[in-house]
This record gives sequence, C-alpha cells and structure tokens, in this order.
Amino acid sequence: MGWLQGDVAIVTGGGSGLGRAVVERFLNEGARVGVLEKSAEKLAKLEADLGDAVVGIQGDVTSYADNVRVVGETVARFGKLDTFIGNAAIWDFSTKLVDLPEETMDRLFDEMFHVNVKGYLLGARAAARALAATGGSIIFTVSNAGFYPGGGGPLYTASKHAVVGLIKELAFELGPKIRVNGVAPGGMLTDLRGPGSLGLGDTSIASVPLADLVKQCTVLQQLPEAADYAGNYVLLASKTNSSASTGVIINCDGGMGVRGLAEIAGGNDL
Repeated sequence: MGWLQGDVAIVTGGGSGLGRAVVERFLNEGARVGVLEKSAEKLAKLEADLGDAVVGIQGDVTSYADNVRVVGETVARFGKLDTFIGNAAIWDFSTKLVDLPEETMDRLFDEMFHVNVKGYLLGARAAARALAATGGSIIFTVSNAGFYPGGGGPLYTASKHAVVGLIKELAFELGPKIRVNGVAPGGMLTDLRGPGSLGLGDTSIASVPLADLVKQCTVLQQLPEAADYAGNYVLLASKTNSSASTGVIINCDGGMGVRGLAEIAGGNDL
C-alpha cells in the first residue's frame, strides 16, 4: 500500500517535466490526481497514458476561474481534495538586469510574477475550502533560486523568493487545518519555458548545458531527472509521515549549500 492510498491531489503544470513526474509518483502511491495544464496536447497524452485515475483540465494558472474549475472538477470526479500542488512556472534564462529590454520590463515583470507567484496564490485560494474539509496540505514548487543567487536572473530569483514568503505566510494563516510546505528542486532537463515577453515562450531549459553547470556547482556532481525530486512531494503530502510539518521547504540542492567557497580568478587584491 502506498503512502497516499485513497488521497486526491491537484498538480498544476502536470502535463510534462517535474509536474508529470509528480503526477506519476502520486498515482504509484495510491492517489488520484487532477491536473491543470495549459497545453491541450500534453493533457491529451497524459490522460491517454495514465487513464481514469487522472482528470485533466486545460487552463491557465493565472486565471482564478480556471483554478476554481480544476478544484471543482477534481472534487466532482474523486469526491474530495487532500493536496494542492502549485508547480507551473516559467524561467527567465538567467537574463541579467542590464540585459532586460527596457521597453518590455513592465510586461516581463508581470508575466513572471503572474505565473510564478500569482498562479500559486490563486490555486491556494481556490483549493482552501476543500483542503480544510480533509485536513489537507498545499505544496509549492520553489527552486534553489529561492535560496541562492545565480539560478536565474533577478526576476526569476525574486519570484522564487516570493514563493518562500508565500509558503511561510500561508502556513501561518491556514494552520491548523491546512499544512503548507514547499519543495525546492535543483536543475533538471524539462520543458520549462521562458517568458513570451523575452521571445522565449517556445524555448525550454533543455537547451541549456545544465549537466556541465550542475557538475561545477554541486557536491553530488550529477544532473537529476524530474522523477528524482517527486518523492519529496509524496513525503510532504503524506498525513502519516508529515503531520507535524508546515512552513517547511525541502531544498534539494545537490549539496550546493555546503560546497564551500569557490575560487574566483582575478579578484581584487585589497
């Protein structure tokens, strides 16, 4: 019997990459899952591959109505909701401040924060009543960029730090009925896209040489697959195994935080 036997969860951005890995792991642990996914193609493949234990809703995480719809249809299909996982996000491809186009900065800021922060807030609001009824939990996908600089540019890093703050505030507000936690994955090759306002809406993180970068900056020196992070979501969702955990973020950084000081060539001799 799995850790989530009989549970019901929602995963946003569950059609590919980390989101799909979490969906598949939850199913293996005995849960049934609702998915909010923007891509109709990804959603059709997900439902074809995984069958009746998944209900898919095509929609946008930045729309409150779409978040309400996935909660309503998931509860209508499976009878309740135990876990809401806010996972959908976009990445800024580490675009530095001085390289942000002045003419699109307002639009870029709004796009990044609407998806990465507002999308989580709307989902939590839409799911709160159903989660309170089951003593359930919320889990947000953070990032190593929620703890360290260099995992993105200023906009992505700021958005993920905002998610850290959101987890803490909602854990405070929604307890004791709802636990709120996070998982902060490191690098992985997925279909994570960039902002359309930077012309990167069709470009995925898989185009970046992540394996070399991860080897340079982590103790484990290996590039994980999306499935390697999914167990952390199972742990936090499990009422049996994480009933005392709220406001917690599991930082899966591959040892980045303990790697010590890097030698910097050409530093100032003060």
